[in-house]
Amino acid sequence: MGQMRLGIDASNIRDGGGLGHISEILRAAQPEKHGISKVIVWGGQVTLGRMPGRSWLECRHDPLLDQSLPVRIYWQMRKLPLLAAEFCDLLLAPGGIHAGRNKPFVVISQNMLPFEFAELRRYGFSSLALKYLLIRLAQINSFQHAQGAIFMTQYSRSLVKKAAKLEGNYPIIPYGISQDFRQLPREQKPLRDYSVAAPFKLLYVSKLEPYKHHRQVIEAIGQLRSEGLPVTLDLIGSPEKPDRLRDLQTTLNRVDAQGNFIHYRGHLSYQEVIAAYHQADGFVFASSCETLPNILLEAMAAGLPVASSSYGPMPEALGDAGLYFDPLQPESIACAVRSLVTDHVWRAQAAHLGYERAQAYTWERCADDTFSYLAEIASRTATANVHQPSELTKLNRLSGNAE
Repeated sequence: MGQMRLGIDASNIRDGGGLGHISEILRAAQPEKHGISKVIVWGGQVTLGRMPGRSWLECRHDPLLDQSLPVRIYWQMRKLPLLAAEFCDLLLAPGGIHAGRNKPFVVISQNMLPFEFAELRRYGFSSLALKYLLIRLAQINSFQHAQGAIFMTQYSRSLVKKAAKLEGNYPIIPYGISQDFRQLPREQKPLRDYSVAAPFKLLYVSKLEPYKHHRQVIEAIGQLRSEGLPVTLDLIGSPEKPDRLRDLQTTLNRVDAQGNFIHYRGHLSYQEVIAAYHQADGFVFASSCETLPNILLEAMAAGLPVASSSYGPMPEALGDAGLYFDPLQPESIACAVRSLVTDHVWRAQAAHLGYERAQAYTWERCADDTFSYLAEIASRTATANVHQPSELTKLNRLSGNAE
């Protein structure tokens, strides 16, 4: 096909990894290389403010997209199909949901919570749990009608294909990791070089969500301190709801009331988070639900030895470069962290192996693979349309007339 116009629905991409994903691939993209002449992004003011300035990129704002979720859903269902029909040849729905059928579209799977019932049960009977269930239904419907789909890991692809009863091949195109996080692994010191005054500094970066298991991590570190192991833990991440912060503080008061070895630092700026990675001695990652554990990849890129949850796609990302634990069991977490801290030879090997694995995750590769796939879908769809009879042709054939 000739020069293609790509539309991107960023109406529900407002923060977090989804927003970072779109802004970074557009920053690294070379769409002309794939026959794409124009990219149009529809979104709210905050979202569009994160988009890079490019000659081929057009950001279109609609005031409805600055409003509540129901209003944005209305826009997606009523206005977006009309805009897509007029202004683009292919639509990308990075949020995994698209209601229109009048233009070919591609969806991206970026949220595993709607597809893991064991994880949803952690939210109890709540409006949030209901929201995720509705998202599950909407995403399944979108995946079944999409001309293409992009997944981040083999784990997520397998889970969604089974839930949506999908057949065929779909690419795995993971996130990239910013160069800002990359740091060569440091020389690993033996346990005897650490003390209460100069402890081994562990880091856990994650929002306070039920599936991140902060309580179990805190209890595990408390157990190791009671054994005399000179470790400290820094927790970085904002609470999504006040009750989660209260739960965290309750656990902290029980395990380390004086704040001697566990420090909750809350939300930090981007540069402060990078500095925390570069100053840590080791990393703990206790999530039980991820599409792609980009925080884990950041720790690997920062040259840190890692103790990680064995759930979901974590082994797929970390491979042999980490020690694994059951995030639901403090004893299991303590065992993995104990081994990490006490074996400096393993630490050195694992840190280098993880650092090397992280080199494969670049935004340039992500952008190139994404746009290559989108161009392939657009070409395939255009070819199919050429060979498919028009509505007029179908009517003429039914009436017995020549076209």
